[in-house]
Amino acid sequence: MRIRKIEILNFRCIKRFFWCPSDGLNCLIGPGDSGKSTVIDAIDYCLGARRTAQFTDADFHNLDVDTPISITLTLGDLDDALKNLDAYGLYLRSFDQETGRVEDEPEKDLETVLTLNLKVESDLEPVWSLLSDRATAQNASRNLAWKDRIRSAPSRIGALSSYNLGWRHGSVLNKLTDEKADSAAALAYAARQARRVFGEDAETQVEETLRIVSETSKELGVDIGDKAHAQLDAHSVNFSSGTISLHNENGVPLRGLGVGSTRLLIAGLQRKAFEKSSLLLVDEVEFGLEPHRIIRFLSSLGAKESETPFQVFMTTHSPVVFRELSGNQLYVLREREESHVVMPVGVKDGIQGTIRCFPESFLASSVMVCEGASEVGLIRGLDLYLQSKGEQSIFAAGVSLVDASGVSKIMARAMAFQSLGYRVVVFRDDDEQPNLNQEQSFERAGGTVVKWRQGEKLESEIFNSLSDLAIALLVDKAVDIHDYEFIDQHLKSASQNSVTLDMIPKSNESASISKEHRRILGIASSGKHNPWFKNVSAMEEIGRYIIGPHVQSSDKEFKTRLNALFIWARNA
Repeated sequence: MRIRKIEILNFRCIKRFFWCPSDGLNCLIGPGDSGKSTVIDAIDYCLGARRTAQFTDADFHNLDVDTPISITLTLGDLDDALKNLDAYGLYLRSFDQETGRVEDEPEKDLETVLTLNLKVESDLEPVWSLLSDRATAQNASRNLAWKDRIRSAPSRIGALSSYNLGWRHGSVLNKLTDEKADSAAALAYAARQARRVFGEDAETQVEETLRIVSETSKELGVDIGDKAHAQLDAHSVNFSSGTISLHNENGVPLRGLGVGSTRLLIAGLQRKAFEKSSLLLVDEVEFGLEPHRIIRFLSSLGAKESETPFQVFMTTHSPVVFRELSGNQLYVLREREESHVVMPVGVKDGIQGTIRCFPESFLASSVMVCEGASEVGLIRGLDLYLQSKGEQSIFAAGVSLVDASGVSKIMARAMAFQSLGYRVVVFRDDDEQPNLNQEQSFERAGGTVVKWRQGEKLESEIFNSLSDLAIALLVDKAVDIHDYEFIDQHLKSASQNSVTLDMIPKSNESASISKEHRRILGIASSGKHNPWFKNVSAMEEIGRYIIGPHVQSSDKEFKTRLNALFIWARNA
């Protein structure tokens, strides 16, 4: 069986949601609190093998208990039992996979489906029912038969996965084969033996208490026989499902395995049982698993196969998962106006390469695409400085920084994120130009571009815009990072031997720095061979300790551009 369409109304953070998932692996990604786990829970509540479920007012969107929770699943690839006309003929419908439309009458060229709905009103009582216009017209109503619910129920790998390591109701062990272990007779015999042995020992352990009870009963005329006895209560041994569970060769219960090992083993068992369990739910795939075991886990789910053995719905916050899955298996969940929408990531327009390079950024709500490592370091450093002054970090606002590794790639990276609904800003130099048609399309689609003044790049803007003291501190820092001779030689090379390091005032001197010297410093610091600050760590440090403290006294245009970036980030 496969879920062809999901419709969720008024459930938790989701007001309205419609999605036609793929037949195979569906991995929901996106920022935290975007509703990914809510979708997984909705499927579980609607299709799980349960006769009731606990709901509270908090399960209603914005506590709106006057609007019912409604979760509707359209189910396809039905087996013969679910297409039985006597049982479900009134509820069989058609699904058009090209359009995603559900037609109420079964049609020859369309797939036959059933639509199952879970409704919860203000009384908090869940009601499951099959939907069809024909049934409504005849005032008919029914749910899936219990045996069909058990067969159709999805398996879930979650925080309580150890449940599946015993022969419990709905566990994967009961789906592997038709074999059943009958524990009732053995347990009844063991319980009787335990009562007898304990009673014999208890006679001496609580002898005085038994004597008092016996005498008191006689005094009061309560007939308990000649003597009271202490034995195990006949009801104290429960013959419940799950009495039999898996153990290792030393008799240690497998439920004692670590979380990751438990989840990995159960994923493998689910794979073996796929013929009886075709739907699988996994929340937070990476939970308890090291990176190499995440890869093995995904392989067990059929992530690398052209035809997966079952339909999987999962969520993740792991970059490892992003890199392992194809763009056709990843779906961004986003809130737009009053609806949640799913956007397939896909593999076109450099998106797959962007996922491989910047998986962490797909977990953010906003993305700042920087031309290179220097820009990334500068923003990180300025952000740390502003945090020290009590301002909110841009990362707390859900912003991720991306190093595009050059102006030639910057627009492709930015447009990949933009196409999936992310807020995107481009931060670049202006000494070289990107594809201007792409940049204009990006801006028309709502993207923001912040660039330095015409023909300028980061280093020239820094040295032309900061105060004399800040420039002197930057030069001192460059000497600390490299050495005196290195910086001196760069200045000589950039100025054709007309400027040396001795000509640049030190931070403990009050002399001003000329425009020409500032120009030479900008050229020397940004040379192709061994630039002074062209890495994240170095630029982060000078951004935090030099540029940040002196930005208010800098050139107006320089300050305006940096302010624009942080205003954009905090308006996420």
